[in-house]
Amino acid sequence: MRTTEFAILFLLCAAPCFAQKPAGRAAIPPAQVAEEVRRYRLNNEDRIMRELTEFLAIPNVASDTENIQKNAAHLVEMLEARGIETHLLPISGRGPVVFGKLNAPDAKRTVIFYAHYDGQPVDPAAWTDGKPFEPVLRSDTIEAGGNRIPCPEKHPGAYNDNWRIYARSSSDDKSPIVALLTAIDALRAQRIPLGVNLKVIFEGEEEAGSTNLQHTLELHKNLLGADLLITADGPVHQSGRPLVFFGNRGDIGMDITVYGPLRALHSGHYGNWAPNPAMELSRLLASMKDENGRVLIDGYYDDVVPLTQIEREALALMPDNDAELQHALGIAKPEGSGKKLVELINEPSLNIRGFRSAYVGEQAQNVVPEKAEASVEARLVKGEDPQKKFEQIVGFIQKQGFYVIDHEPTIEERREHTRIAKIVNEGGYRASRTAMDLPVSKALLKVVQDATGGTAVVAPTLGGSVPMYIFEDLGLPWIGVPIVNYDNHQHSSDENLRLGTFWRGIEEYGAILADLNW
Repeated sequence: MRTTEFAILFLLCAAPCFAQKPAGRAAIPPAQVAEEVRRYRLNNEDRIMRELTEFLAIPNVASDTENIQKNAAHLVEMLEARGIETHLLPISGRGPVVFGKLNAPDAKRTVIFYAHYDGQPVDPAAWTDGKPFEPVLRSDTIEAGGNRIPCPEKHPGAYNDNWRIYARSSSDDKSPIVALLTAIDALRAQRIPLGVNLKVIFEGEEEAGSTNLQHTLELHKNLLGADLLITADGPVHQSGRPLVFFGNRGDIGMDITVYGPLRALHSGHYGNWAPNPAMELSRLLASMKDENGRVLIDGYYDDVVPLTQIEREALALMPDNDAELQHALGIAKPEGSGKKLVELINEPSLNIRGFRSAYVGEQAQNVVPEKAEASVEARLVKGEDPQKKFEQIVGFIQKQGFYVIDHEPTIEERREHTRIAKIVNEGGYRASRTAMDLPVSKALLKVVQDATGGTAVVAPTLGGSVPMYIFEDLGLPWIGVPIVNYDNHQHSSDENLRLGTFWRGIEEYGAILADLNW
């Protein structure tokens, strides 16, 4: 069934508006809301899966403007099917911001949900099924030998919690969007009134750096009045338990190219004489960190804003599952000099996300390469400035004897300078963090804990990066409530969504919409 058909059917069958709460009636407890949402989901799993897989089937790489526009149009249909007033906030050459608004009778608070509908680039050859935009349902993970299951088709009883959908953006970020809309459906069907006014901001260029989001939102400040923003981006905790996080790291990226001879040379005739750029770049990158992963660049940790007492206490209470992660990932000894993972994500990092020079494997050639390239990223924490961090890294490279440029070197520059590094700044943004002791912070955490039986993990900071600084600048407190599995292959091939985690997320969002007040 196409989305337009679904919209018509939904509007015909659903109640025309949310049930009004009778005067004097207490709000339904979050645990009971979660139970009612679960009951709705069990009776509508095929419809939910149909809507999700149809959405996943639209290619959504941020640079693919035509398909990104199709995603935005599809989102408009999905929102309007729920009676949500929808507007497209245009961005030249990119996917628009999809904005929606749904008011609730007598609500005193307004909450914005943020997610993004674009996805990371894909290499179909790296995917097991070779088709990242043709969703596949499996009985388990591919690594565990999960078999393909027809989808969407009716399955007697319930869908198994451990079944997985494989597709680009199945977890990052299309499923949280569907989960939120399903939560709205469930509350309406179970006649549970909305407790807050709802707004949504769905972005179409997050995976391309959100370069236009701040300007776009500033042009439409009149739409953004709210008391809280909830971001749906990110995975749950590695223990599999629900997660609520109050901060995220910033991010910068750069490309580094080191040059050798003007053209690749025969390694027998010229080896030991012609400088090898792959070796030079390898030495440069290795010099940036010690054997325990500590960054050796001057001033790299100087601007970090320390965690508050309440944040340190939350950190101490987080599950210690490092040993299980080491075992599952085949890591004999992690970096960090004995610090736990949850501690290390509250520090700035430096990562080589890709390296390329000449050829390997069956294409290997006996040459001295003409150049070597690396893609490097730094994750930033509260207090750090992206431009200053970039300058710290560039300054370190210059101290290693490299002549730094931002263009292809001329023949004169090649002849004059022993070591040349072209560095291209891809830009980035700073970290952001919301105080955990705000009334709204306490209220949201209570709703999620009540809805999940007190199992939620509380984290001061998420390891990943989301442009939440934009909303901080707009005066909005923000909190993260992710709902997808931690082992989802996010940003990689075979991205997937575990259904049981997704189902639980629908319940969390339903409880928030029905019961969040402070």
